[in-house]
Amino acid sequence: MPVGTLATVKTLTPAQLESTNPQVVLANTYHLHLQPGEAIVSKAGGLHRFMGWKGPMLTDSGGFQVFSLSQLRTIAEAGVTFRSPRDGLLIEMTPERSIAIQNALGADIIMAFDECPPYPADRTAIEAATDRTYRWLIRCLNAHQRPEEQALFGIVQGGVYLDLRRSAAQALAELDLVGYAIGGVSVGEPPELIHQIVEATAPLLPESKPRYLMGVGTYREMAKAIASGVDMFDCVIPTRLGRHGAALVRGERWNLKNAKFREDFQPLDPTCLCYTCQNFSRAYLSHLVRCKEVLAYTLLSLHNVNELVRFTREIRESILSDRFTSDFAQWLDIPVSSDR
Repeated sequence: MPVGTLATVKTLTPAQLESTNPQVVLANTYHLHLQPGEAIVSKAGGLHRFMGWKGPMLTDSGGFQVFSLSQLRTIAEAGVTFRSPRDGLLIEMTPERSIAIQNALGADIIMAFDECPPYPADRTAIEAATDRTYRWLIRCLNAHQRPEEQALFGIVQGGVYLDLRRSAAQALAELDLVGYAIGGVSVGEPPELIHQIVEATAPLLPESKPRYLMGVGTYREMAKAIASGVDMFDCVIPTRLGRHGAALVRGERWNLKNAKFREDFQPLDPTCLCYTCQNFSRAYLSHLVRCKEVLAYTLLSLHNVNELVRFTREIRESILSDRFTSDFAQWLDIPVSSDR
């Protein structure tokens, strides 16, 4: 799911984004609350009409900013008080307010307000954050005014402590929510720990409901998470790399500033059907990157989003054909000859 924090996937128009065939696009509650404000989005007819996106949308709750704005916030049982990085004003974000903002924004999937603890953190702090996240979820469920139109997902926390993850997942599963997310990963811990967390947590969430791993979007991490039963992912990687002159090509990251691309007149990926690969050469993209032309960032972001969408689509097709572990063995770190 491409990330469109401020109701835009950076450098891409909705039409360009649509050509990559993503199933969901994300936006962020906290940032849209700061600018332009949920009242303006609501008056425009909701996020879809405001940004011209016809497909499904998901809004994060603002809970991640509890982690990322650690120097600007104070956590209490009632909620979180932020100091706005824009104007210094204090903003109180409670579970109820997060849901009210998301109800006004009008996304199809909305997230419960949670406390995302940092890595590393001691067990006492992680346990307190996990318990508070559950209590906040109950408040979110009670505050939700549009349950028939917006699917509210709960978020499993627990840090790197697998017993806390398991108990949190089991507690959420008992609530019979529309969908479930695994949060608090990709916040600084090594990939090995992410894999352990997902492997222990995902199977405990209802198989018939969507399972969403938040903030993860690399090839290996997605493939391994899918093997554990995860269905949904989001990450800023494809557009962030594009804005830095890098392309994702079949599992590799290419820096288009490298001299080897200056006279390379092949497409980025001859097998890719995206607009970039069908019309432009590596040499041209290298030229645009070297000249810092804005078009470079659009063309690379377009390809990168398409690449990750294609990667997950191919995994889905391989699962339906019972070829997943053989076709994606390199990403699952299993021998190609394995009979699993």
